[in-house]
Amino acid sequence: MEGTVQDVVIVGAGIAGLTTSLGLYRLGVPSLVLESSDTLRITGYALMTWTNAWRALDAVGIGDSLRQQHEQIYGIVTTSLITGRQTSDMSFKAEAKFANHEIRRVKRNLMLEALAKELPSGTIRYSSKVVSIEESGFLKLVHLADGTILKTKVLIGCDGVNSVVGKWLGFKKPAFTGRSAIRGCSESKSCHEFEPKFMQFFGNGVRYGALPCDDKAVYWFFTWTPTSQEKEQEDNPSKMKQMVLRKLEKLPYQVKVYIENSEVDGFISAPIRYRRPWELLWGNISKGNVCVAGDALHPMTPDLGQGGCTALEDGVTLARCLAEALSGKAKGRNRRER
Repeated sequence: MEGTVQDVVIVGAGIAGLTTSLGLYRLGVPSLVLESSDTLRITGYALMTWTNAWRALDAVGIGDSLRQQHEQIYGIVTTSLITGRQTSDMSFKAEAKFANHEIRRVKRNLMLEALAKELPSGTIRYSSKVVSIEESGFLKLVHLADGTILKTKVLIGCDGVNSVVGKWLGFKKPAFTGRSAIRGCSESKSCHEFEPKFMQFFGNGVRYGALPCDDKAVYWFFTWTPTSQEKEQEDNPSKMKQMVLRKLEKLPYQVKVYIENSEVDGFISAPIRYRRPWELLWGNISKGNVCVAGDALHPMTPDLGQGGCTALEDGVTLARCLAEALSGKAKGRNRRER
């Protein structure tokens, strides 16, 4: 593909990248998605999808298929890990302000597979790691690790918190909050007995949450500020699992069992990072025909529940704006040719 000029090159086949590509495809604009791994990255368990996310999923045509596979969440229950007592129980059905809202926990692999399935064959190019970006007049030259050089009219970085495109734009590395997170998803052989509610547990510097994805799968997360000793154990999943269970010893058994049944290999600690708002206000989120989206633009803390949602919104909005701009340029060229 060396020497070929692409209309749009998207770096990263994550939520933002695939949504942007599919949105462009629906509007008649082809794109090429570069993914560094050799397959679709389906790790990450599940993500909370609020109303804004479902509007974006409907816009690209995969909302209904995902709804059929995931339960709707109708409330949030908060419990103290210190006293064991509930501190709040909010029903989305009872609250008028939530009447028109839709909230579900969606498995990340199912969302990515649904997005990728709708794209034309060859749209995603795997094993294509971007190592540098170079300007060539209006075009951008995208250098890959295998020596290939791609020319593109538009370059979009959807390559996560360590974005190569973001670095080229001058973004600083995301800030560390001081807290870390462990996430997991466990499936039972029979149907679980949980209500379709988001269960949260707080206390002693720990935050734990669990909620059903469907009738058998339960997603859970655990966040805390690790001690120096716990940081040394981060590469030992077995010890990390023991640590989580120890800190959640007062957790109700029917919820705790899903942590116990989760595979040890899944107990991997990840630092929670975010981008400071003023860096977005003062930084170069775009430069000419280059921009970033999703975590490459605005990594955020998981308690907001909007990381994946805003990545979907980014993709739909970018696709509409780009399709309009490219269409306008094409019409302008046609008028000049006539």
